[in-house]
Amino acid sequence: MRSCLALPPLLVLAVASAAAAQTIDLRAQAVVDLSHAFDAQTIYWPTSPTAFRLDRLAFGPTPGGWFYAANAFSTPEHGGTHLDAPIHFAEGRRTVERIPLEQLMAPAVVIDVATKAAADRDYRLTRDDVLDFERRHGRIPAGAIVLLRTGWSRFWPDRRAYLGDDTPGDASKLRFPSYGEEAATLLVRERRVGALGVDAASIDYGASTDFRVHRVAAAADVPGMENLTNLERLPPTGAVVIALPMKIAGGSGAPLRAVALVPRGR
Repeated sequence: MRSCLALPPLLVLAVASAAAAQTIDLRAQAVVDLSHAFDAQTIYWPTSPTAFRLDRLAFGPTPGGWFYAANAFSTPEHGGTHLDAPIHFAEGRRTVERIPLEQLMAPAVVIDVATKAAADRDYRLTRDDVLDFERRHGRIPAGAIVLLRTGWSRFWPDRRAYLGDDTPGDASKLRFPSYGEEAATLLVRERRVGALGVDAASIDYGASTDFRVHRVAAAADVPGMENLTNLERLPPTGAVVIALPMKIAGGSGAPLRAVALVPRGR
């Protein structure tokens, strides 16, 4: 009998979602990390009273002669690469642990507005942008994870460049691009996508005072993924995203490790 250790690693992953059923041969995929690391430079909303903290509990040889390392960490839910659960902006909607996994593992659609955002840091994705994308790449399927590429991750972790302002405790001067309300409404209510993601600090643009995109998404139990990175390495269609947050019971958000599987040659 052939030893299990001699068998090749698991190479085929089936991802089924409302968007499509895809079989993924991992030999033919590039894996792209979409998350920033959490450290002392991690960017949080200016009004957050705390930031990421890592406290060393042990590091070095033990009395028994082996090496041992352990840390304790703390972080607000909303900062760094993280997920916004629907309850973040909609009473009675899903908390982190109640979001169906099918919404977090799905085919990706990447809408690129980096050129427009470079010319206007207050740029908001429009309904026409979405319709133009669909004319070129096909209708956005239900259940897809939509990722908005603004190009903003190139500024990470420069807080002033990334947020548009670095005044402690003041979120009134922020300027960065993101989704517009009409585009979000089209994606959430008409296309019925599974999640909205962006490589900027919020699924609402920086100068927003009413957070309409958050409210549209949350009302439909659609989570948001913020502070993503490496979206320029993804094709407009064809990738699959796996975005799993820390499973915080009752959480309004959580740190997120997101990856994309991209067919080689795309």
